[in-house]
Amino acid sequence: MIWFCHASAMKYIAFLIVMLPATAWADPPEILAAEAHHDEQGYSFAVTVAHPDSGWEHYADAWEVVAPDSTVLGVRTLLHPHEAEQPFSRSLENVVIPHSVKHVFIRVHCLVDGWAADMFEVTL
Repeated sequence: MIWFCHASAMKYIAFLIVMLPATAWADPPEILAAEAHHDEQGYSFAVTVAHPDSGWEHYADAWEVVAPDSTVLGVRTLLHPHEAEQPFSRSLENVVIPHSVKHVFIRVHCLVDGWAADMFEVTL
């Protein structure tokens, strides 16, 4: 009886491993590049993101500009997956940044995994 239970458990574990979506092991979203440009309206950011988007259930859905004190200065919402466009670049305009801030951070969000741990620093 113990062998039967062990064999059943092994079959169940094997089944779970096979049935888990590949996205469970997907890489976190990553900022590959970011640029800031200043004009009279504020700062414009162009950001390049890489993420193995796999459809509407799992994709990079936003990035944000964050001050050194963790204040969120602007958010760029990404409204759809970019499965066939990797890496991809998007921009955000008219971000108001205090004159005392000399650099900001860009961090990216994934619909499934949340905010990436790594942030990309941009000198202003």
